[in-house]
Amino acid sequence: MSDAINQCPCESGKPYRTCCEPFHQGELPPTAEQLMRSRYTAFALGNPSYLLDSWHPRTRPERIELDPAQKWLGLKVIETVAGGPGDPTGTVRFVARYKLGGRGYRLEEHSRFERVNGAWTYMDGEIS
Repeated sequence: MSDAINQCPCESGKPYRTCCEPFHQGELPPTAEQLMRSRYTAFALGNPSYLLDSWHPRTRPERIELDPAQKWLGLKVIETVAGGPGDPTGTVRFVARYKLGGRGYRLEEHSRFERVNGAWTYMDGEIS
């Protein structure tokens, strides 16, 4: 990632190299919210393999194709319930903004996460 865009796309306020990049390189996120943020960043940076690897095996699609024309603009976490280092499950409600075809969109999702063999995974979500 270039110096011009060194802030992590997940809007944590941290540089990508110390925020989501370690997770994209194999470190396990300690919380469901950190997994959700790293997945948002994977969408923003075009990293479908991370998205598949962090998806729960029961709900994971065979493949995922990202639209290169879709530009992710921002993330706001609204609520996190459980999903801490000692929890088996958790939920995160968030709003993600993106642009496609010159038009802005807003995606609000209430996502469910579950640990599998000690690692947080994305189970599914309800879009509002």
